[in-house]
Amino acid sequence: MSPLVASLVPPGPVSPTLGAANAPIDVLVALFVLLMAAKAGEELARRLGQPAVVGELLGGFAVGPFALGLIQIGEGTLVFSEIGVVILLFAVGLEVRTDDLLAVGRPAVMTALVAMVLPIAAGIGVGLLVGEPFGTAAFIGLALAATSIGITSRVLADMGVLNRAFARVVLGAAVIDDVLALILIGIVSGLAVGDLSESTLLIAVSAFGLVGLGFAVARRARGLSREAFTWPLFADTPLVPAFLLMLALALLSSLIGLAAIIGAFLAGLIVAETAARDELEHEIRPLASIFTPFFFAVTGAQLDLGALLDPSVAMLAIVLALVGIVTKSLGGLIGARSIGRWGSVAVGFGMVPRGEVGIVIANLGLTAGLLGAGTFGAVLVAVVLTTVVAPYLLTWAVPRALEERRTAQSGDARGQQAIEPGEGPT
Repeated sequence: MSPLVASLVPPGPVSPTLGAANAPIDVLVALFVLLMAAKAGEELARRLGQPAVVGELLGGFAVGPFALGLIQIGEGTLVFSEIGVVILLFAVGLEVRTDDLLAVGRPAVMTALVAMVLPIAAGIGVGLLVGEPFGTAAFIGLALAATSIGITSRVLADMGVLNRAFARVVLGAAVIDDVLALILIGIVSGLAVGDLSESTLLIAVSAFGLVGLGFAVARRARGLSREAFTWPLFADTPLVPAFLLMLALALLSSLIGLAAIIGAFLAGLIVAETAARDELEHEIRPLASIFTPFFFAVTGAQLDLGALLDPSVAMLAIVLALVGIVTKSLGGLIGARSIGRWGSVAVGFGMVPRGEVGIVIANLGLTAGLLGAGTFGAVLVAVVLTTVVAPYLLTWAVPRALEERRTAQSGDARGQQAIEPGEGPT
């Protein structure tokens, strides 16, 4: 029971019936406190001209177990957190067209590969330098290699630039990164415990198959009428069948070993090609504004600044955070250089946050006994630090990328005007 709930329950013996009744009350209080903290943080951040997601992260930290201790992170809050990020990625998918993603296919693939290799190599190097065995160092590298699309997509959506080329590169690269990271987790885990099974290959084939199938279905769904969603009598709005599709693909994604958010993103891509897209974008927005803050608040609540009191842990966390930021940024600069200097910088910064993916990998390493308590704390702090700093990096780089694009377009327009009608370039 959380400290806040404990203060609401009268002292003395508690009957089994009352104890059972307190469980949902505990969850409701935790959800209320988390949402209030997230919205209060968002309000403060917006008034200070800062990214809203930073306020939600800090609001969750403030009420979490490592600060005021008003709530504890349990199954109920984690469920709402997962629903929040699933809805967020579904909404992001709604704003992206398959043509747009395919148009940036090469930069996205190059960015994903470079931004995967550099952090892994650097993370392994840091791990070996501090005396960790190779298995532990490999998990450190994997935690730095993963990319959380949730943080970046929220910031890009708030800035209204999801339709820009650099944003599409980030989304495509993040999906590829997620698939590759989960495959590598199976390989590294198998090598560490000496049990590299055929299931790793099966996950790889299934993962790429699901993503390919999602794109194929999205292409076939182009122009599908609104009535295709509302012909069931229970569907007064296209949102209900679309929501069911989102949950189905999120579940399928989880069952084959991928993150649920990949399935949700693919569901958004599919319905974005239909005639119901505009209506669904309007209807999903209120749900996203309610559920998505839970994800960021829960992420913030998992930040333990107390771990930084140990100088060795603090130093390792700072080094890992810096390595994570620099290597991902270089991945964007190298992989997406064809879209312009500042565009590639925005891509690199968009790949910086590790978010829930890095936390999951760190937890897997801890569970497998490959990460000790101190190393786990350092990795977790580094993951959250990259998550918190990414919105600031994006708000600095995105306006410059937009200005770079406007300058290039105006230059092209002036070049066209310099050619008189009927004349060609000499």
